[in-house]
Amino acid sequence: MLSLPSTIDVVVIGAGAAGISAARRLISAGVAVVVLEARDRIGGRAHTVPREGHGLDLGCGWLHSADENVLADRARAEGFTVDETAPPWQSETASLGVSCAEQADFAEAFAAFDARISEAAALGRDRPASDHFEPGNRWNARMDAISGAMNGARFAEVSTLDHDAWRDTGVNWRVAEGYGALIQRLGDDLPVVLNCPVMRIDRSGPRLIIETARGRIETSQVILTVPTALIASETIRIDPPVPALLEAASGVPLGLASKLHLAVTGAGDFEPDSELMGRADTAETGFYHLRPFGRPMIEVYFGGPLAWGLEAQGEAAFLDFATTELVDQLGSSFRRRIQPLATSMWGSDPFSLGAYSHVLPGHAGDRERLSRPIEDRIFIAGEATAPAFFGTAHGAWLEGERAAETILLIKGTRPGPENR
Repeated sequence: MLSLPSTIDVVVIGAGAAGISAARRLISAGVAVVVLEARDRIGGRAHTVPREGHGLDLGCGWLHSADENVLADRARAEGFTVDETAPPWQSETASLGVSCAEQADFAEAFAAFDARISEAAALGRDRPASDHFEPGNRWNARMDAISGAMNGARFAEVSTLDHDAWRDTGVNWRVAEGYGALIQRLGDDLPVVLNCPVMRIDRSGPRLIIETARGRIETSQVILTVPTALIASETIRIDPPVPALLEAASGVPLGLASKLHLAVTGAGDFEPDSELMGRADTAETGFYHLRPFGRPMIEVYFGGPLAWGLEAQGEAAFLDFATTELVDQLGSSFRRRIQPLATSMWGSDPFSLGAYSHVLPGHAGDRERLSRPIEDRIFIAGEATAPAFFGTAHGAWLEGERAAETILLIKGTRPGPENR
């Protein structure tokens, strides 16, 4: 087990995608680094668990904007399998319970909604995205359900400007062995101290003092890559406090998107990588990815208030809810065909307290404010500071590299070969 050094050039807090990329970049330039991770594993909110001979992603699972995603090529270079099968929401086949005509009608309604948001954003109007729903449109509830998966929150809690800023090329691939397994692989060779939660960053002196559950460490600079919920709640306290940082973190809270993986017998009844959509008349519904990678499984997505409510009741509530919706669509006998394999519980995880960030209406500038260096000594990086790829692992990865590059510039260190 790696021991905690008493002093080092740079401390990286958090061994998720941002922390791993930051550490790799600094080490490639010859900077002495240690990564402090509160959990007993690396990867952060990228987490793959082995089940039924497969890797199941409880956190991020899609290489979004894969044609521009730096981790797609990295996955292949590391020997992982990049599956380019179109996701079910982009499939041209009919979803169960929804005709092709209805799919087209929904897609048209969502495109019109997005267009209204873009028009408002062009005028600088930072209002709740839900203000741009067409009154009485039959698909408003389903769009709000999708916001739960996209943002971890309903559109009423999402800034119009921030929603418009999200970059999506429309190309979405997956890592067959697991996205979390890839992130873990990329951090395997790094100097990571596990089971080492950080409680306090003392910036009162000429050197930073990092107080952890395993002792103190002195450093000149720190990259803080933890979720905004831990910053806003001062779970990791910065002394003296930085009010502007706390305000920015509060404006970029974490929503919740949860997953339930199910094994299903008689999976041949369904097309591989197809979709069953839940109810259209409420946002309190799940999305069901049938036979991901062709496996005899169902991957279920819940988001926003529904996910928070189910998590508060415990893992069994996710199964109960999904079973009810599946039985309603597929018949009572389907109850006997499914078995739970794994469930995510990011909201109750003390080291995340949510899944990924969204910006509240009126706070569109808070991502940029969150990313501003503090005294050129404390740097915040993660998916929440990404200007366009927020909510994604590759957005976090790019932000970790950004913070590392800023430190190298400040130090005047001649960059070594980039390890990307």
